[in-house]
Amino acid sequence: MITRDLAWGSGRFSSRVRFLLAVFSGCDVKNKYWVRNSMGQPVYTAVEDSDCCERFCCGSMRSYGMTILDNYENEVLRLHRPLRCVSCCFPCCLQRLEVFAASGQLIGKVEEEWSILFPKFRLTDPAGQKLARIAGPFCTWSICGDVKDTDGNTIGRIAKQWSGLLKELFTVADNFSVAFSPQLDVTVKALIFAATFLIDFIYFEKPPEWTNWIR
Repeated sequence: MITRDLAWGSGRFSSRVRFLLAVFSGCDVKNKYWVRNSMGQPVYTAVEDSDCCERFCCGSMRSYGMTILDNYENEVLRLHRPLRCVSCCFPCCLQRLEVFAASGQLIGKVEEEWSILFPKFRLTDPAGQKLARIAGPFCTWSICGDVKDTDGNTIGRIAKQWSGLLKELFTVADNFSVAFSPQLDVTVKALIFAATFLIDFIYFEKPPEWTNWIR
């Protein structure tokens, strides 16, 4: 059973500014996100759980767990991303995010679809049946993607918002907006919500630290 707190129809993600701490530690720190509803009220926080060695060596490709907490620090959702490839040259090992209820029950998955030019993801139930699909633009600098159901109807949207020149250039913090119909099934809402984290890691996380040595 998923909490009814996911019933709000739209929200904004804001990821933590991690730049200075990463410089001093020599190892990128864990991501932390704040989630607000359409009125700007805080509703959730999301905290990454990952290994420092993977963050250093694998960068945005790293595996991680993510715990979504409400304002009372009750667990709402749990996400798990295995270590997989991020290149279209490996269509058999594309990105996947598993979404669990607070009870530990698997409620669905976000799976990357093979594509050379456009970001594409499918949202599935635990058995792999497609529930919805996300398709993004050719240019992912300011990605926005419509979420469509199996009949092709638009049921939601994920968009990266411009954070300002200095923040975009000198930090790894990002802002996203997520919108969907309040009448949408709560499980599909949770999957759209979770897909935003995967999109942030794939397209807006910095590369592995060791690649700086060979540039």
